[in-house]
Amino acid sequence: MTFNGWKEVVLEEVSYYGDEKIPSAEVTLDNYISTENMLPNKSGVGMASGLPTTKSVRRYKKGDILLSNIRPYFKKIWFATKNGGCSNDVLVIKNKDEKELDKKYLYYTLLQDNFFDYVTATSKGTKMPRGDKSAIMNYGIMLPPLNEQKAIASILSAFDEKIETNNQINEKLEEMAQALFKHWFVDFEFPNENGKPYKSSGGEMVESELGMIPKGWEVKTINDISSEIITGKTPSTKEKENFGGNIPFVKIPDMHGKVYVEKTETYLSEKGAVKNKIVPKNSIMVSCIATPGIVSLAGQSCQTNQQINTIINKDNKMCYFNFFSLRNLSDTIRTLGSSGSATLNLNKNQFSKIKIVVPPKEMTDKYFNVVDKIFETIYLNQKENLKLIELRDTLLPKLMSGEIRVPLDIETLAEQS
Repeated sequence: MTFNGWKEVVLEEVSYYGDEKIPSAEVTLDNYISTENMLPNKSGVGMASGLPTTKSVRRYKKGDILLSNIRPYFKKIWFATKNGGCSNDVLVIKNKDEKELDKKYLYYTLLQDNFFDYVTATSKGTKMPRGDKSAIMNYGIMLPPLNEQKAIASILSAFDEKIETNNQINEKLEEMAQALFKHWFVDFEFPNENGKPYKSSGGEMVESELGMIPKGWEVKTINDISSEIITGKTPSTKEKENFGGNIPFVKIPDMHGKVYVEKTETYLSEKGAVKNKIVPKNSIMVSCIATPGIVSLAGQSCQTNQQINTIINKDNKMCYFNFFSLRNLSDTIRTLGSSGSATLNLNKNQFSKIKIVVPPKEMTDKYFNVVDKIFETIYLNQKENLKLIELRDTLLPKLMSGEIRVPLDIETLAEQS
């Protein structure tokens, strides 16, 4: 069904792949994009962990659409908000004529699950499938008049702007909690009995196997601070009845860029769940295989796959201390996981023996009491974002197909969805 002024075109008619190169020396950790720092499930991008080793990379500009071309089922896409460079495994999609196609409208067209289903279905390869560039350019899209494109994009952008605002608030809140953690537990400037910074006020320090630490503090292993360490397990994928229930099943892509993991790509049924693998809320999940060193909190009771080791907190008031302690050990975890094999792998035995400096209980209790409201706000903002994303993605195909016509206000659109 088409409407007056609407037409159906294929992507190639209105867009093309950018292939301009820039020297790798011109990119930074802030503007270099690879498949590693593109976040799954249409969540944008994070900070790069390293710079390219090649002489040049592909240039992208503000307003371009970046699409990861490896394992397209991860749904990695980003509307560029700055200029920079990206790896060859990232496609740069540009529109041909801004008088015919609005950049943001094109982005939202490609944000639909139908597009990723198409790219996945037409991809090449099995173990590491790649999108077929020619097939992608043959993807059909609906093209309304330019003013209607802009109106549609404006409505959908309102959701993304609120989501981004929440993300920025959460980043600042996390920075605050982490700064206090560093001040107290890394720099040892926690308040002494007189309320003054401990170390710089002459607090007694003693020798330990991890260096000088405050008197009364101890070096412990991850095993010591855990009531249990759980290595997850994937139930048989041949039995479909193991999946499709309401038990979140956390995999590494679900953890990227998140303090809390609340929603997952896959859910287990009661049959597929393993009774002794239940992860309680606020447990510390740590990736230990493939991309070791990612740390997130369980947003609710869940289970994980075998690539994740989870610390079940021995003391619930230690959860935030444990969280940042493990975040601070990300580099150590990655180093321990690189044992010469092609796939990085840190086994449970190695993981449980990692050592950290642990203060007396009254200090971790005090830290918990200070930052608990911060983490609660982060959690609620993440929950709100999930609702906003759900509403946006519900409206998306209806707006793009013309089932809902614009201009309409967001409240009316919400009622119609």
